Amino acid sequence: MKALYLIFHGFGLYNGISKKIHYQVSALKQCGIDTRLCYIQIDDKGVQRRMIDGEILEEFEAGIKGKIKKWTDYSAILHYIKENKIDLLYIRSYHNANPFLTSAVKKLKKEGVKTVMEIPTYPYDNEYKKLRIIKLRADQCFRHSLSKQLFRIVTFSNCRNIFGAETINISNGIDFDAIRIKKPVEENSNILNLISVAEIHIWHGFDRLLRGLAEYYKTGQRMEVRYDIVGYGDEQEIAKLKNYVIENNLDKYVTFHGPQYGDGLDNIFDKASVGIASLGRHRSGITNIKTLKNREYAARGIPFVYSEIDDDFEDKPYIMKVSADETPINIDNVILFYNKVKALSPEEIRNSISDLSWKNQMEKVVLACE
Repeated sequence: MKALYLIFHGFGLYNGISKKIHYQVSALKQCGIDTRLCYIQIDDKGVQRRMIDGEILEEFEAGIKGKIKKWTDYSAILHYIKENKIDLLYIRSYHNANPFLTSAVKKLKKEGVKTVMEIPTYPYDNEYKKLRIIKLRADQCFRHSLSKQLFRIVTFSNCRNIFGAETINISNGIDFDAIRIKKPVEENSNILNLISVAEIHIWHGFDRLLRGLAEYYKTGQRMEVRYDIVGYGDEQEIAKLKNYVIENNLDKYVTFHGPQYGDGLDNIFDKASVGIASLGRHRSGITNIKTLKNREYAARGIPFVYSEIDDDFEDKPYIMKVSADETPINIDNVILFYNKVKALSPEEIRNSISDLSWKNQMEKVVLACE
């Protein structure tokens, strides 16, 4: 089987989404699928090129004409798929359903090419801000007609049908070779180090943890709780978090590291006691989700806290569930949780998710499409 993995954007340096896409492509190859990756590359002059594995497929001039062509003309992709006898087109949704993409997928369907579309987060309507509402409205108009032409929709939710299309249900996976397990460091028994690593948005709910810290320190607690926040994201949300830290005199305990990678990120994880995952998925109307964040904490070998339902972790001894609402996180409860699970080794936690490799997850897609 030959596959083309299609995305509608480029790759950010050390971006979590970019790494995930490369992991998926690698996993498809490990499953024996001849897989090529199609993406957008932009040069310093604003000229955009559609690339396939480092080779230029087509070029778009700078300006509005180039943008229109990029989003409406899929003839070069169709030609490539036909010439190279591609059997499977794997699209990563950019919430860009439109008549032109629908027409292209319909033509492929007639040629016997199976098209699956991955929707990274579902439902996603509530994640849109007012400034991007036009894009959402366009997607809402055409996503059902696009779905009729798809073979399946790949989802990390438990939904069996999305926009009228049957689904392939998988979990976010892990490339264990790319994530280093936490190394043991000498710990101060009077200090608890919390960590969040994310592309920061309001649905991560980190403000709930900060509000919990503010209440905790008002009581003059003896144990010091520190919180490392790693990553970039929504600048307004990050500004709100930083302002809250300053206004509540938490700057001694909370550190915003910005994006980190390699040894820098590994070193922060080495001193981390507990991971803080998503605490606000309810804000975007999501109850069940299998986030990459939870899997990365487990692969690092640290216990973690979250509020959604993640079927891969609900019964694990090293997770702490908090309510999916707006209440501040009770830091005393986090301390009690850590004291219960700290005897678990990083290796025990990591080994418990050996079945969540990207190869195992993408194999579900391959089997469904054979």
